[in-house]
Amino acid sequence: MSPEMQEFKKKSFWQKPEGTTGKIFMGAMILGGGYLLLQVLPLLLAGALTALQLALTVAALGAIVYVALDPKARTLISYAYKSIMRKITGLFVTIDPIGILKNYISSLKGNLRKMNTQIGKLRGQMHQLKEMIVKNEREIKNNLSMANRAKSTNKKSIMVLKARKAGRLKDSNLRLDELYTKMEVLYRVLTKMYSNSEIMLEDIVDQVQVKEQEYKAIKASHSAMRSAKSIIAGNDSKREMFDMALDAIANDVGQKVGEMERFMDMTANFMDSVDLQNGVFEEDGLALLEKWEKESESLLLGDDKLDILNQAKNQNDVLDLDTPIQAEREAGQGNQYDSLFD
Repeated sequence: MSPEMQEFKKKSFWQKPEGTTGKIFMGAMILGGGYLLLQVLPLLLAGALTALQLALTVAALGAIVYVALDPKARTLISYAYKSIMRKITGLFVTIDPIGILKNYISSLKGNLRKMNTQIGKLRGQMHQLKEMIVKNEREIKNNLSMANRAKSTNKKSIMVLKARKAGRLKDSNLRLDELYTKMEVLYRVLTKMYSNSEIMLEDIVDQVQVKEQEYKAIKASHSAMRSAKSIIAGNDSKREMFDMALDAIANDVGQKVGEMERFMDMTANFMDSVDLQNGVFEEDGLALLEKWEKESESLLLGDDKLDILNQAKNQNDVLDLDTPIQAEREAGQGNQYDSLFD
């Protein structure tokens, strides 16, 4: 088993959708068994059962005791029960790992389209904001120049008026610069998430194309009885190991898609709170972004998160908004999920 698989915390049967079905059926069987026991027990104690009924009752009790005491019998019954619950659950929801990954592919494609639109909208807002800052800087210089001329000609009222206006514009630009820095963080994060998500999508599509036929072959060659025998012997069946690898991929992708959607929601809320015409923004949106910045780690960004935050705050690292977004793999980087099947 690969190191990645050893680190992956496999969900138990009861934590999966089929486990919920199993709990419902288990509860129903316990209630049914309890009801039957209440019906039979008085007759048994009264000796009112026929010889056949008594023999059947003793046989049923013996079977229960045997299953309870014999590990192999318990394993076989458990495997059969779980298989039946998977079949039933599969009629209503997708539990096939390949099917789950196909659903994630569809979700990722939709999210990438939304994210691309969001990046375009944010880019437009940043261009407008930068123009406002540059315009204010020109106004500041112009008002300070007029204040100096008024001072030289002893026109104190005009000097005070222009100096105050320059001061207000400086204060406004301080707020706008802060807003632009936050927007730059959003832009850098969104573009990096977009790039990483494109690579992840490519890797998942590749895995599904390659592993779908292999998965079908494994299912065909490993019958339920053969898998049960393997499990009774204390060995993980090849199909179960394959399922674990696919579950690990689905678990990783699911968490990353969730992070992607949460960040897009936060970005949309922040952008909606910005009023560029008046150069103001709501503090709640800014607080959410600052909270995200302080959170420990990002699955989608990995170690790049801290670098992105530092780049946005570094005045020497100028962001070019016209640079196209490109999904580039690092040198020697292959499919990130290949090692799960080693």
